[in-house]
Amino acid sequence: MLGAISEGSTYVRGFLKSADCLATIDCFRHLGVDIREVENGSHFQEADPGEPVLVIRGAGLHGLKDPGSVPLDAKNSGTTVRLMSGILAGQPFVSHLTGDGSLKKRPMARIIRPLGEMGISVVSDRGNNCVPLTITGGKPEGIHYRSPIASAQVKSCVLLAGLYADDPTFFTEPFLSRNHTELMLQSFGGNLKVRKKADSGAVTTILYPNTILLGQDVRVPGDISSAAYFLAAALLVPGSEVTLRNVGINTTRDGILRVIRAMGGDMELGNVRMEGREPVADITVRCSQLHGTEIGGALIPTLIDEIPVIAVMAAAADGVTTIRDAAELKVKESDRLHEIVTDLRLMGITVTETDDGMIITGGKLRSAKIDPKGDHRLAMAFAVAGLIARDGVDITNSECVSVSYPGFFHDLYSLS
Repeated sequence: MLGAISEGSTYVRGFLKSADCLATIDCFRHLGVDIREVENGSHFQEADPGEPVLVIRGAGLHGLKDPGSVPLDAKNSGTTVRLMSGILAGQPFVSHLTGDGSLKKRPMARIIRPLGEMGISVVSDRGNNCVPLTITGGKPEGIHYRSPIASAQVKSCVLLAGLYADDPTFFTEPFLSRNHTELMLQSFGGNLKVRKKADSGAVTTILYPNTILLGQDVRVPGDISSAAYFLAAALLVPGSEVTLRNVGINTTRDGILRVIRAMGGDMELGNVRMEGREPVADITVRCSQLHGTEIGGALIPTLIDEIPVIAVMAAAADGVTTIRDAAELKVKESDRLHEIVTDLRLMGITVTETDDGMIITGGKLRSAKIDPKGDHRLAMAFAVAGLIARDGVDITNSECVSVSYPGFFHDLYSLS
């Protein structure tokens, strides 16, 4: 997205060909942006010459083309809709955003509201605060938006819209959510500052308007959300030891590492270094007898996507694990809280569902037939559960993993 609205070309190594990312590319191609994959050649001297590189020929902040009546289809990607809405808010044309059946159920009022405060009309075509959305772009106004939740997607939407404002944009959240957008904005030439209140933990990000962003060379770190399934598998399967290389360990994303330590997991970080503005490391984990823990508060935004597989770890641990402050999971690709509870019970685990989480009493997992309800993270989490369940698990419609990790089952089998 940032490459598309920058001047010059952006070169990306480590691009993930998942359904969500491919949907984003397709949307920007409809907006007139030239995006293609090439072999590395000599651009990245330290890389394998045959390594694919994604090349984005930037259109600049004001160079996107009017797609007319063609809807921009985000497929299953809530990230695409919410972040792209911020960019489209600053364009001098009307845009139409849509998605698949699952995405059409996910809440968009959380971006409609702040963009409205910025003077931009975002209309839910069906009047239910979900996609399809019609965005009438224009000149966003710099505002101070105080978000009731710590959400990187909402924050990114507001900041991206703020690029087109004349005055600074302030975004305050109760805890610091993922900050990849802020770090990458700075890499592309964005001017922003972050302030944290010592008494409450609330964080305010201030974006000062830019007239130009410049294309960059980007190396995408290994995604800790995808790594989480292998971390859990190595911790749970007897005799296992796995090293995952080049994993991003940004402190706004490393909550699962803190949970592993709290549960008594045997884990080491090696070769810790910076790649661009992101910290990365090689992570080694070994089979461990885990014990229950409590997960909540400011820790939740740092591991929100990992809660399904953390719940599987808790199901195999000694004692009780309590997860709270995670009501956000009710509005993901599925109601993840309810589905996790349902599926763990199918596997013989005692679980109490709460308003914002669950209480899991560890035990022995038994085989079951699991329907992930089209949710990629549930499918992968319960594939890990199947590794330690008597007679495994039968996961229906498992192709949904392509949303974020199309090669997941291949990689999992490679470790068996």
